[in-house]
Amino acid sequence: MVATAGDGSVPVATQANYDRTNELKAFDATKTGVKGLVDAGVAAIPRIFHLQPTPDNFDPISDGESDTHFSFPVIDLGGINENPVRRKEVVGEVREASATWGFFQVTNHGVAPSVMEEMMEGVRRFHDQDGEVRSQWYTRDLAKPFVYNTNFDLFTAPAANWRDTFYCGMAPKPPNPEDLPSPCRDILMEYSKEVMKLGSYLFELMSEALGLNPNHLKDIGCAEGLAILCHYYPACPQPELTLGATKHSDDDFLTVLLQDRIGGLQVLHQNHWIDVPPNPGALVVNIGDLLQLLSNDKFKSVEHRVVANHAGPRVSVASFFGSGVAAVSRPFGPIKELLSEDNPPKYRETTPQEYSAYFLVKGLDGTSALSHFKL
Repeated sequence: MVATAGDGSVPVATQANYDRTNELKAFDATKTGVKGLVDAGVAAIPRIFHLQPTPDNFDPISDGESDTHFSFPVIDLGGINENPVRRKEVVGEVREASATWGFFQVTNHGVAPSVMEEMMEGVRRFHDQDGEVRSQWYTRDLAKPFVYNTNFDLFTAPAANWRDTFYCGMAPKPPNPEDLPSPCRDILMEYSKEVMKLGSYLFELMSEALGLNPNHLKDIGCAEGLAILCHYYPACPQPELTLGATKHSDDDFLTVLLQDRIGGLQVLHQNHWIDVPPNPGALVVNIGDLLQLLSNDKFKSVEHRVVANHAGPRVSVASFFGSGVAAVSRPFGPIKELLSEDNPPKYRETTPQEYSAYFLVKGLDGTSALSHFKL
């Protein structure tokens, strides 16, 4: 069981009495997630969170030498609509970062700092509610307008992550505000409108970076669907035993991430785990699997993870463009304008729904979903 002892500790399970399935069910049945464990005062994390001690799971955080050698891309979007020369430079920066890192930060992106801060406060307010109140929203039914749970792949992943999440499909059909919890209702609606504008802008730059018409990616539907995932990573008493998020890439076209100042996000770059430095006012952008597929590998969807931390809670808000919630059922394949005899298609066509369904079944198991769609 995952119930805590009187001193806040968790009984150590032995090989003889450890029943993982029952422990997972008992944990899920609390409907209060990892935050519930922390509120109960756990001093040792339950075994369901323990990672196997493989080099891939417990690579050290990038050392000083790696941090010095690599410079995480930061792109200033300010004024590029008024300055054609600067816009061309920015398109080149986007092309380079998307092809090599798969990640970059953007500044002067148009989303007000006050809106970003209120979005993170909304996430904190929801999770700071009493467990009984939070549990009323707890569900694993992804068809609901608001989904709060812990670890979408709890029952299939090799190890649970030290993370709780709530999820909303915001476009193409926005939810009824009354279906959202009051602590984060208004800011979810406001933030999603702002990030949709930014996403549209980013898809123009991505199209140009691929040598296409600026509206190409928008015209084929990449900006139609938006899902917002709000992650809450409580302080972890034993961060060396688990992760906040296992190594994975994203199952969308593009992700825009708002993160707080605690840090913990790492990107796999040239076989090094590189910290994504918290940059106040900046947003993190990363290429999703579906955009790598569309670009026929010109752009890279790169694996990333979140390390657990004694400090916390860490809050992040991930805006996924073109996820399975979108009303985009048309098939997507490598863009024909990018193909040639020397560059034939590397992937079969798929729909966002098919891709997302495969991703959800596969879970965060440390492998790429893209390989399943290779020709």
